[in-house]
Amino acid sequence: MAILAAALATTGTAGAADPERLVVDLATDTGPFHGGASGSLYGVYGDGVPSRNLIEGMRLRTVSTKAQDGPQHPGADALEMLPPFVDSGGKDVYIYMTDIYRGFPYQWPGADGPAKLADFKEKIKKQVQQVLTLDAKYQDHVVYVPFNEPEGNMFGTGEWSYNKVSWLNDPQYYFEAWKEVYHLIKGLDPDARIAGPNTSVLYNQVKGFLQYAKANDVVPDVMSWHELSSPAAVRTNVAKYRQMEQDVGVGPLPINVNEYGHNYHLSVPGQVVQWVSAIEESKIDADLAYWNIDGNLNDSAVEANKGNGQWWLFNAYGQMSGHTVEVTAPHPNQQYTLQGVATLDEDKKQSRALFGGKSGAADIVFENIDPELFGKTVHATVQEIPWTGQVGDSAQPLRLADQELAVGADGSVKLPMTGMNEMSAYQVILSPGGHGGISAEPSVSWRQTYEAENATYTGGGYSKNGPEGTPSDVGKFATSGTYNVGGLRTGSDGVLAFDVEVPQDGTYDLSVFANSYNLYGLVKEQGPTNVFLRVDGADPQELRLPLGYKWVVWGHTDTTVELTAGKHTITLAATDADLGVTKGDAIIDKIDLALRDARVTAPAVYEAEYAALSGTRPGYTRRGASGPGTVPLAKGDSATFWVHSPADRESTVTVDHLGGGRATLSLNGEKLDVPKVEGEKKGSDSVRLFLSGGINKITVTGASRELVLDRLRVAPSSGALTTKVYQAEAGTLTGAAKVTDAYTFATGGKAVTDIGDGRANALTVDVVAGKAGRHAVTIRYSNAEQAPATHYNPDPIARHADLSVNGGPIHRVLFPTTFHFNDFRELTVPVTLKKGTNRLTFTAEELPDFNGDTYNQHNQRSPYAPVIDRIAVTRLAQK
Repeated sequence: MAILAAALATTGTAGAADPERLVVDLATDTGPFHGGASGSLYGVYGDGVPSRNLIEGMRLRTVSTKAQDGPQHPGADALEMLPPFVDSGGKDVYIYMTDIYRGFPYQWPGADGPAKLADFKEKIKKQVQQVLTLDAKYQDHVVYVPFNEPEGNMFGTGEWSYNKVSWLNDPQYYFEAWKEVYHLIKGLDPDARIAGPNTSVLYNQVKGFLQYAKANDVVPDVMSWHELSSPAAVRTNVAKYRQMEQDVGVGPLPINVNEYGHNYHLSVPGQVVQWVSAIEESKIDADLAYWNIDGNLNDSAVEANKGNGQWWLFNAYGQMSGHTVEVTAPHPNQQYTLQGVATLDEDKKQSRALFGGKSGAADIVFENIDPELFGKTVHATVQEIPWTGQVGDSAQPLRLADQELAVGADGSVKLPMTGMNEMSAYQVILSPGGHGGISAEPSVSWRQTYEAENATYTGGGYSKNGPEGTPSDVGKFATSGTYNVGGLRTGSDGVLAFDVEVPQDGTYDLSVFANSYNLYGLVKEQGPTNVFLRVDGADPQELRLPLGYKWVVWGHTDTTVELTAGKHTITLAATDADLGVTKGDAIIDKIDLALRDARVTAPAVYEAEYAALSGTRPGYTRRGASGPGTVPLAKGDSATFWVHSPADRESTVTVDHLGGGRATLSLNGEKLDVPKVEGEKKGSDSVRLFLSGGINKITVTGASRELVLDRLRVAPSSGALTTKVYQAEAGTLTGAAKVTDAYTFATGGKAVTDIGDGRANALTVDVVAGKAGRHAVTIRYSNAEQAPATHYNPDPIARHADLSVNGGPIHRVLFPTTFHFNDFRELTVPVTLKKGTNRLTFTAEELPDFNGDTYNQHNQRSPYAPVIDRIAVTRLAQK
């Protein structure tokens, strides 16, 4: 468990036995904050997968993706994901023009090299012409990438190469092709931006490419290459490339390292923060590598609208502002050690530091704290962003400490961290203190992790699997403790017993980190593998464990247990005398146990001074405020909060303020029809909102005079927003749509399938609204359609449903994979309903390619809607 030591001291001279130190020098400006590490290769499938909340809240800056209608993978078509990406604040979409071909290496047709290039140029021409049909506000965000890893593909030595001559040995053929394609694109669109050469590593031969490009006036607008290496290589190679530019006399060009990281790194905040540090320090753009499924922000997004620990890391990174400052790590530029990045925003009077990569203890030292900005006392909020697996939802960062510290005579403060976890990232937010701000308690109390490989296994079928991903084997997935345990499967009598000891009587949150491979034989039969939990042989519970797209892809199943102070045995078993037997096959990584006390059950606190602000800045002189400060909201000013909800459900959102004016609320971009927040004096206004499971964007906007905003508090609630549930099988079915009892985990064992493949095959449900207005329609669905893949990427398909309300215009909704048709998830869609009965109609049909005259030939666009289990309707907001 990570905590901030209770006693905080000013810095001194470190001795040999002292903890490692990560030093943040607030006096050394290293350049404007860039935010370039928030990039993604194939991370956006289409509008809604992932949700716009996830894109905007991650501050996604760049995306590299396939050519429109390309057959490489389902989804991620450039011109379909471009509008939601740009509308959510994105900067640039890099179009991999080569991905118009199938296979890898790319299978471009032609009898010889010139014929192959001629075919490619025709496809390039079509791609540019399609971009030119878009609104200019979207065209301006396009960057063309004509070749991808040319040294191993089109201009390598393999079967599908131009002439089996590598450009690394003889560059003339590639260089001539680059020149032809460059002129083709610029001839069609003189304002086009082109990136290249997009090599798999920064070869020394890139210098020759620059020389040729300069001599022939075909210098790329953006320099791009891949870093499937380490953060240390990022810093080294950016410096190496900048020297090439100086030697050749070009640039400096913008850089996009449009693939970075490995399976071992992705999803793990403590690993990815090391990459973020190097990328931000280098002031470049970079995109997380695409090893697995598209549309999940490279193992940041869970389902459509949930984020894991990695998403929250990028949310914290994206909220940095001002300029970066020098960070000196204990082992500079060395991967798998403590590394960090930090900023100072003089306007906000705020410094933020993100760090991680080390277990145990370390001192985080802020030096040269400007008394004109911060005063003699600083307020420090310390948070942990834990690893929650690739497919494991994460709540907002844990608050470890929130307190005021005296600045030492040398202008520094030291934050001693103990019990750090190398898989977690940490954030410190430093603000002015000494103004009577009320510090918050930590949001966590006692917690402990128990590794499966250290548990006792009895019965048959046991396997200890690993080591999994390690620094020397980065292609494998990260795993807590590097090992996991198998044996709980169909026909097994296995029991995995964890010996635990807890400090007091109470309710404890229990998370089981587990995985089943969705296409494995025993798993395909039922879907989620079920196992049985007992405490000291009593109180049986049946748990359904998470599915993943491969083995060792971790999620977590959560429950609660009642424990008395002292020792207990928690078992996971494949059989239970009262509940049944396991079906499937699962591996277990660990269990996490945490005391569910008043700190955990208290409303989640989101401080206004830490929110994303527009038109305003924090103030720090209001006594009695929560945290270090408040935010004044004049008319039009706003504060945006990224709020977590564990499920699609009602919550009470309380706006705490110190009075002075009025403000309005919006939820996920929609202005809410509720009375305004207002007050002349300190007070609170509470609103009941229906929050989507995962990430919600709540914005408070000044409406008149100047409301002094203190914070939001968010807590689950019930009873105010009535939910009406409608079983899909009770609706009206037309055409081929039919009721099925094939999926045992559907509500009541029944659901509706075969919706789509033409609009005649539909589900219609009549729902009743007590009042007219905006409502949440929550659809419980499953979708396991998967396209044939050509290489290592699983290719699940996001099915769509065309939803019409009362015969009105169709709203297309994308549904991401659930990994099995017997694994159901919920997706909420906001709609406008009239008072009384409303008719919801769900249909689907296969989408054509961009020009509307052809269809995908590789079964990558489904004609079907997902399997629909039930529909719930809830009013969106009420005060």
